[in-house]
Amino acid sequence: MPLAPGTDLGAYKIIAPLGAGGMGEVYRARDTRLGREVALKVMPLSRQDDAERRSRFAREAQALAALNNPHIATVYDVVDVGGKRAIVMELVVGPTLAAVIARGPVPLRLALGYAIDIGEALGAAHAAGIVHRDLRPAPPKSWISASPSSVPWTTGTRRIEGR
Repeated sequence: MPLAPGTDLGAYKIIAPLGAGGMGEVYRARDTRLGREVALKVMPLSRQDDAERRSRFAREAQALAALNNPHIATVYDVVDVGGKRAIVMELVVGPTLAAVIARGPVPLRLALGYAIDIGEALGAAHAAGIVHRDLRPAPPKSWISASPSSVPWTTGTRRIEGR
């Protein structure tokens, strides 16, 4: 069940829904302590009782928090309020890469910039022992900007065994 605008989740006030996927619902929210907008990835209530899903959600947050790269959205916090679990992330606004592609041919220089930024982000993740299993051009808009800055690291992360 989606969270309504104005709902408080700890120090975070929901502004609007941004999208949903298999591992969570994504919201634009206001960090009332620091006075900034953030992206909240909230684990669906329907999956809160599933121990494996809770574990995967926690591992995703830990994997994302281990990464420090200008092309990867930063994890700020993990919250558990009244049984609602959420990953608090940097809000990066802008069109998705899919939207940029849909406008027509992408100029070579811009396309190369995206490719380099995505490659650098993947390299940083791989160096940390993390493989992204779900990279696509149209994640929730909060986590990728078409001004090459942040790459989506929202779902499908897995730590490489032995690291």
